Amino acid sequence: MKESLFQEFEEVSAKEWKQKIQVDLKGADYNEKLVYKSLDGISIKPFYNSEDIKGSLTTPSPKNWNICEKFYVGSVEKTNNLVLKALEKGTESLWFTIPNKEIAIEKLLSGLPLERTKIYLSLNFLSEEYFKRLREFLKDKEYQIYLQSDIVGNLARTGNWFYNLEKDHEILDVILSKSKEFSSVISIDSTLYQNAGATIPQQLAYALAHANEYLNHFKKKANFKDFQPQFLVASGSNYFFEIAKIKALRWLYASLASEYKIPETCHILAQPTKRNKTLYDFSTNLLRTTTESMSSILGGANSVYNSPYDAIYHKNNKFGDRIARNQLLVMKHEAYLGKVSNAAEGAYYIESLTKQFAEMALDIFKEIEKNGGFLKQLKEGVIQRKIKESAKKEQEKFDKGELVLVGTNKFENLQDKMKDELELYPFLKQNPRKTLIEPIFEKRLSETLEQERLKQEKAD
Repeated sequence: MKESLFQEFEEVSAKEWKQKIQVDLKGADYNEKLVYKSLDGISIKPFYNSEDIKGSLTTPSPKNWNICEKFYVGSVEKTNNLVLKALEKGTESLWFTIPNKEIAIEKLLSGLPLERTKIYLSLNFLSEEYFKRLREFLKDKEYQIYLQSDIVGNLARTGNWFYNLEKDHEILDVILSKSKEFSSVISIDSTLYQNAGATIPQQLAYALAHANEYLNHFKKKANFKDFQPQFLVASGSNYFFEIAKIKALRWLYASLASEYKIPETCHILAQPTKRNKTLYDFSTNLLRTTTESMSSILGGANSVYNSPYDAIYHKNNKFGDRIARNQLLVMKHEAYLGKVSNAAEGAYYIESLTKQFAEMALDIFKEIEKNGGFLKQLKEGVIQRKIKESAKKEQEKFDKGELVLVGTNKFENLQDKMKDELELYPFLKQNPRKTLIEPIFEKRLSETLEQERLKQEKAD
């Protein structure tokens, strides 16, 4: 007969735990002393138990995750050589940014093990002709291609359509109608919302409303019954929150997809946020990207791209890329994060966060839909205003030192000099141009402080 290991202990309720804590507080207010209110609107309690996961959400995780590496394609030949070397060193999936139509996609993919390698293609343009070229090259081949077509995301990021609303949708319709052999052709880029300063419930709600624009548009198309989008997600520094965020996103999308009677699964490609990366004491970025990548893995991302520690100010380089890849290799093969697909499942705190985030995001999503949908709210500037309000609150906390980025607004090394290290412009660029709507701008928390330090360096 099997006996429970803890059967001799009486079960302790949450009420009893709280009463004991209040006795130990000796009259101090429980909520004031021990309950923390996050910027995301979540109240964090000092303890969680099984009572906190009643009615918890079912969030399936993929059986495994892929180590992804990203390549900006300038020279096709050079990139192809770099990719082949990266695959030899442990990279499992490839993410290409294609800047223009002149890039020979056939040469880029030539010689790659397409049948066993997930390929993500992010095009900085929208072209039916280029898509046809890609299909022609892939004819009679086995492959796992994820084409990241996101006209709504392009509008949010740049303020303009690629061409105009009608033509963009026409091209997208053609792409979807001829994409049966592709793993996916529609992506929802929620990294923009995170990097611009949106709260987690906002990120989830905007990602869901963003996806719903495509679902509404495609629901009468022939291939719709097999529709499966990709979500691009940026993970921030709040370790448990970010695990819960990805779990909540899977549940939210499954709930939405069930209403359209299409597959309830989605593909998630995660990466570290840009928002907390710093120019000074840049090695600390290694610690940040490590925890952020772990959150992505434990949350249930399908592929994880780890940005190099020096990505905000250096061009791609062998050392930075190797360190970023090795961080993921250590997690997968030495920390054994590739052995279990649902390691975070059942954790009271994470399950509670997942449910709260999902419920809050659902409320925001319903409000967006009630007011005409995501595109309408973008055009009216509502989404932009809401993100700016959240970003301002977070920025104020950073400026006051309540939100700490080590080496930048606390424990800074004043001997650290960076003015001669800048290969890339690390700050927000705002080029005056005519746009249909106000774009959503990504901005790091430490930018203003860093600009002041650089100015002082040059003065010295």
